Amino acid sequence: MRILQIAPEIAPGSGVGGVAHHLEAAFTRAGVPVDRFTLADAGGDRLPHPGPGLRGRLALAVRVVWFSTAGTVLARRRIRRSPGTVTICHNDVLAGDVYVNHGNLRVAMAARGGYAWRMLRNPLHLFTAARDALRYRGRTHRVVVNLTEAERTALARTYPRLRARSVVIGNGVDTTRYRPPTPAERDAARTLATLPDDVTNVLFIGHEFDRKGLPLVLDAVADLPDVVVTVVGGTADMLTTLGRQIERLGLADRVHLAGQVDDPLPWLHAADALALPSAYEANALVVLEALACGVPVVATAVGYAPEAIDDGVTGYLVERTVSDVQRGLRAVAEAGPAAREAMSRAARTRAEQHDWDQVAAQYLDLARSLVRTTGRLGGGPT
Repeated sequence: MRILQIAPEIAPGSGVGGVAHHLEAAFTRAGVPVDRFTLADAGGDRLPHPGPGLRGRLALAVRVVWFSTAGTVLARRRIRRSPGTVTICHNDVLAGDVYVNHGNLRVAMAARGGYAWRMLRNPLHLFTAARDALRYRGRTHRVVVNLTEAERTALARTYPRLRARSVVIGNGVDTTRYRPPTPAERDAARTLATLPDDVTNVLFIGHEFDRKGLPLVLDAVADLPDVVVTVVGGTADMLTTLGRQIERLGLADRVHLAGQVDDPLPWLHAADALALPSAYEANALVVLEALACGVPVVATAVGYAPEAIDDGVTGYLVERTVSDVQRGLRAVAEAGPAAREAMSRAARTRAEQHDWDQVAAQYLDLARSLVRTTGRLGGGPT
């Protein structure tokens, strides 16, 4: 048996490409041959790259549409030429035995409010919704993998005519790479982030500031004078706008904008807590990465947070309000050294239960079950 993974990009990091990358490595460690089909294989390397402003958003739309259409045709050809292969599709392309549901656009837009306006003002949202309706109501895939039980429930509610079997396999974390820092690593990371020893550093990681709740975090720390915020992510345009908001809040000396970074690990090593009061998450990898580093997480009960966070033990589950986010952050800031150490150990222990090799084993069991029940390999419309 071989595995073919389809994703726009397969590379280290967070997001869809990072999931596919970690699975690829785990499949290889398990002795299973792995191939890949990416946007570059579909000729997408000639397309413009996303960036700031309107031009960047148009470039992103072009790449999504191209991989969803031309990519589908070319991926199906590749699958037909790959007998003995189980195909796992992660995004865009309408092909493959297994589709991994990394997020439900319609649920995400509804969670943020103003659903109709958010859909209509962005043609890419309308295209994605139409494509996903075709995906879930047709016979494109045999199995849909959801990252949480809540996502499986939301998918069934959004697409009641779902044809494929629906299962749950959560994301994992590289517990070798993401680990608590040594004292020297902690000191070096705090120096890199220009952090005094006596402040509580709350880390925010993400590119969608509003959906992931950054404004709530900033409002919450306004009344917590010993708490600073480090923001990792965001384009140049986004950071310029955010900088003006920070000035208006009077937090210029307590918020550090790191921007996009190649490696989030040093920033996690410098953190005392990760804040992620999102309106919607399918399964944020950064939650598990923070826990693996011994960093407690203050997050809303969306996506993987309810399953990964024991309230008051590995972090705090909060409502999406300024006052409740502040409650969680205050609890971390006011915890003594012994309490912080206990929470850090508990966070690490929880993350170790979600190692990528364990996750990959579940995918391989699923792939073998498809072989047993169908008697053939190779995904695509049936």
